[in-house]
Amino acid sequence: MKSYNEKTLTRDREYNGDGASDVPDISVFLPVFDEEPNLRLLHEKLDEALEKLGRTAEIIYVDDGSRDGSLKILRELAQEDKRVRVVALRRNYGQTAAMAAGIDAARGRVLIPMDADLQNDPADIVRRLGKLDEGYDVVSGWRKNRQDKLVTRKIPSMLANRLISWIGGVPLHDYGCSLKAYRRESLEDVRLYGEMHRFIPIYASWAGARVTEIPVEHHARTMGKSKYGLSRTIKVVFDLMTIKFMASYQTKPIYIFGSFGFLSFFVAFIAGLWALFLKLTHRADLIQTPLPIIAIVLFAVGIQFLLMGLLAEMLVRTYHESQSKRIYAVREMIGFDKTVTSDELQVTS
Repeated sequence: MKSYNEKTLTRDREYNGDGASDVPDISVFLPVFDEEPNLRLLHEKLDEALEKLGRTAEIIYVDDGSRDGSLKILRELAQEDKRVRVVALRRNYGQTAAMAAGIDAARGRVLIPMDADLQNDPADIVRRLGKLDEGYDVVSGWRKNRQDKLVTRKIPSMLANRLISWIGGVPLHDYGCSLKAYRRESLEDVRLYGEMHRFIPIYASWAGARVTEIPVEHHARTMGKSKYGLSRTIKVVFDLMTIKFMASYQTKPIYIFGSFGFLSFFVAFIAGLWALFLKLTHRADLIQTPLPIIAIVLFAVGIQFLLMGLLAEMLVRTYHESQSKRIYAVREMIGFDKTVTSDELQVTS
């Protein structure tokens, strides 16, 4: 068994170009937000798990604007272990932006995200790689024996997962598990916005990726504080609406807006026709019934829907034809060819 110093010397040689390829086999990336008590123990477990794989690897910690001493510890880890690279964001952008930063920074052939709260077990990485070797492109984790509160975490998660599977068309038990494995090519065209990180398997599936799921170990949080609560369920509902719209109408928004527009025109026509019928049969004057007002309002709404659909079509074409813009800003990047500051990033971008 190699000592820590011997292993560190070996990694230094590998990542200084003295024996290994510049492209590692595996990129493990972890969003970090106020996880100071967990980081040292987490890195030890991650180091032990990667040591057993026999593959080159890099570890990317994305500090998502931590307010405690997390970034200080990450700097120390980057100095101690040449596999470690750190991306420090300017402020707390949220898990999706941190995930996007990790994906953009990763160089490996296989990308493995996981949480930094010690609830994911790094030992499960080897099983993810085994499934990829069977021909799958995405291997999702399933916290089958989830160690979280029943009412506030497990029940809402179960309901949300069933709804997501139904709408997204990818039947998974646990979309919220961060521990997954992706072939790099399955994420090349994925762009993350809002809080869409949990839907990455759906995006990958739409692009033709083969998706599977296997159980993972899940440990109760012993240090630090959870960043999520019931309020997250509301965000999931909004995200699901976005997912459904993108699945069905992303490249043809005029269909959905035009449908509502013609529905408004139809109801307006019926209301106006009924108002005219009442007038001609002397049952009610136009000023005695709200039907004329309803007809006029719905006609105007129909026109607005059609115009919104045309504007959406223009936006979709602009979106697909223009250069993508990142959803986060980097303060500095540690452990790359050199330390890059935000000022240098602005000059080169």
